[in-house]
Amino acid sequence: MLSRCRAFLVGLASLVCVTATSLAQAAPLRIASAFDPQTMDPHALALLYHTRVWTQVYESLVGRDEKFQLEPALALSWQATSATSWRFKLRPGVTFHDGAAFTADDVVFSVERALAPPSQRGFQLKGVKAARKVDDLTVDFVLDAPDAVLPEKLQGIAIMNKAWSVKNAAEKAQDFNAKQEMFTVRNANGTGPYVLDRFEPDVRTLLKRNPKWWGWADKRSGNVDEVSLVAIRSDATRLAALVSGEVDFVFDPPVQDVERLKREPAIALTQITDLGQQYLTFDQARDELEGSDAKGRNPFKDVRVRRAVYHAINVDLIVQKVLRGLAAPTGAFLSPRVDGSPADLDKRLPFDPAKARALLAEAGYPNGFSVPLDCVNVPWREAVCQAMTAMLTQVGIRTTLRSSPTNQFFPKLSQATASLIEYGWTPNPDAWASLNALFRTWDKSGLGTFNAGRYSNPKLDVLIDNMRVEPDLTRRRAMVGVALRLVNDDVPFIPLYRRTLTWAMSKKTTVVMWPNDQAELRWVRTK
Repeated sequence: MLSRCRAFLVGLASLVCVTATSLAQAAPLRIASAFDPQTMDPHALALLYHTRVWTQVYESLVGRDEKFQLEPALALSWQATSATSWRFKLRPGVTFHDGAAFTADDVVFSVERALAPPSQRGFQLKGVKAARKVDDLTVDFVLDAPDAVLPEKLQGIAIMNKAWSVKNAAEKAQDFNAKQEMFTVRNANGTGPYVLDRFEPDVRTLLKRNPKWWGWADKRSGNVDEVSLVAIRSDATRLAALVSGEVDFVFDPPVQDVERLKREPAIALTQITDLGQQYLTFDQARDELEGSDAKGRNPFKDVRVRRAVYHAINVDLIVQKVLRGLAAPTGAFLSPRVDGSPADLDKRLPFDPAKARALLAEAGYPNGFSVPLDCVNVPWREAVCQAMTAMLTQVGIRTTLRSSPTNQFFPKLSQATASLIEYGWTPNPDAWASLNALFRTWDKSGLGTFNAGRYSNPKLDVLIDNMRVEPDLTRRRAMVGVALRLVNDDVPFIPLYRRTLTWAMSKKTTVVMWPNDQAELRWVRTK
């Protein structure tokens, strides 16, 4: 497992060395982003902007190093003890932020919580029947079938304190889609390097260094003692805050300003190709398309219509003009750097408006139809959606942009209430979790959690399910390729592009950049 990860992403993560001096003195860090984490409940969502924050406060059994390879975290070691069980040895001497000792009871509780609805993390753990305490520092995972990559699935499953959760009526995850209010929305109690001091949704999150964290002796550790994360949706305001020195770090500098930022004497940029990518996906479940004039019909159930959408979108032009070259068009449904993803699928269908119109006519829509396009209201994504709206309208798919803030947009995604929706996904190095989340037929047990169009292909379902229990990694990779070719034929999504991830920061700041657009604040140094 570990060796495969090393072979997979060697050289992808970039360490940005802005200063050669070791900075021992503690310092604050001010971060701005267009996005807010929305909630502090670590199992309520499985979204990048949420994960960026909770992973500073909570930890998982396994983590990743600066090269994005798996490494021990709350578990010191793990091994398969039989075809259907794994044993994890836990790290001794770890405490939660409230002083409670970390034990196997907390792992068992957290796994059960992550598995149970309304958690949005259950899709990662499909096949886990139970986590069982052996002793205070040993946990066995009991599986319903062999699983050669179980440790990969546990990265991103937060470990919570059982007693604290029970005390605060938080035995189950927050129901984010229902806008449920509960204690874990604004409060946290993890084992991680930072303690949640304050969370003001859509305004500010304040974290403070946990002096008792077990990992500070690591030579990679930084010197940040306080982190203020502010949500600034306006590109101009966010950038002005960076240039003026009001903030030290920006996750998402405006694409139109990246070249100018390179010439700013006090600003440093770091870039890496995104492991994830953006998609369009379609409602393929309802018999009548919501918000459309195609009454009594759902055009997107016809693969010819989906292909027409594909041919109508000029992604090369979007990358060049809207994203200022800070992306690469892709035809792959998962990055070729994901284990088993065929490189030849990265080639897109050609931009061909005439072909798009012909396919629409062939499918019975010679005059096209209308449809709303849902997009999150962050400027660069809105700009891309606006461009796609115009391109689709030119071939007869009369598209209206419907943008909304994150707390309204993401429930449309997970509840599959949109007719046509743009969103992004970042995979793990192993393909199964992404295939299960995006393309598996949805059900409430955790299958197809982010299958936003409720696409269903029984043949693909069988392949994804068999892949999960295939112990031979060579055969598993081959199954990934077959699955992605099936997806490629069905076109349930339109693959769009992979961004060149760009972070901007004061030259006094040193960070480690991962290809999933997440930062580990424990490694940041600033002065």
